[in-house]
Amino acid sequence: MKVVILAGGFGTRISEESHLKPKPMIEIGGYPIIWHIMKIYSAYGFNEFIICLGYKGHIIKDFFLNYFLYKSDITVDFSNNNEKIIHNHNAEPWKVTLAETGIDTMTGGRVKKIKDYVEDTPFMLTYGDGVADVNIHKLLEFHKAHGRLATLTATQPTGRFGVLKLAENQRVESFQEKLKGDGGWVNGGFFVFQPEIFDYLNDENTVLEKEPLENLAKCNQLMAYKHHAFWYPMDTLRDKKYLEELWKEDKAPWKIWA
Repeated sequence: MKVVILAGGFGTRISEESHLKPKPMIEIGGYPIIWHIMKIYSAYGFNEFIICLGYKGHIIKDFFLNYFLYKSDITVDFSNNNEKIIHNHNAEPWKVTLAETGIDTMTGGRVKKIKDYVEDTPFMLTYGDGVADVNIHKLLEFHKAHGRLATLTATQPTGRFGVLKLAENQRVESFQEKLKGDGGWVNGGFFVFQPEIFDYLNDENTVLEKEPLENLAKCNQLMAYKHHAFWYPMDTLRDKKYLEELWKEDKAPWKIWA
C-alpha cells in the first residue's frame, strides 16, 4: 500500500525556519521531520511514498535525489572524468514519487492531483509535520474491519486543536477542525482511504479537513482509530525544540525502528 505525505504548506507558524526551507525539511536530530515520518511507515514494511510538493518543493527534491549518495561511501576519480564509485550504502529501500501539486493548492486539492499515482487502490496519507508511535498494522486492521471509505487517527492533545464527536462504535459523527477545546479527540492524520475518496475532492481549492471529511462523516463513511499514546505536531519553534530534546535524550517515542 502506498503512503501519501502532504508536504506543500507554507509553515507560517514556524516561520523562523520555514522561510529558508519547507516545513517537512526542518530537522530533528539532523534529519528532516519527513524522514522521521517515512521511517515510521517503513518500520511496518511500507516503503512506497508519494510526496505532495508545493512551497520550496525543490529543496525536498534535492534531498531525495541525493539521499542515496549521502548515505554511501563514495570514491570520486578526478583523473577519469570524475567517475564515481559507490562502495556501500545504508539507504532505505524506498520508492519515492515527488509530485508537484502547486504552491497555493489546498490539502484536498493536493490529494486530488496525485490520483494517477495512487491508482485505483486504497492508500494511506498523513501530514508532513507530525510524528507518532501509531501502530500502522493495527490501524490498517481497524480500517479493513469496519468497511467504510475513510479512517483517521484520533488523538487527545491538550487543547489547541479541533474536536471530533465520536459515536460509541467509534464512527465519526461530526468533524470540526481547530475549534477551542481541551482534552477532546482530534484529527491526528495517519489516514487510510479507499479510492472512492477522490469522489469527495473537487479541485485545488478543496480543503481536505472541511467539506470532504465533513461529508464523509455525514454519510457515515468516516471512522476514527483511537490512538492513546504519543502524537505530536511540529507547529512552532517551541514544538521543534521539544522534539529535538526527546531525540537527543534518546526518548523519542516515535523512533520505533532499530
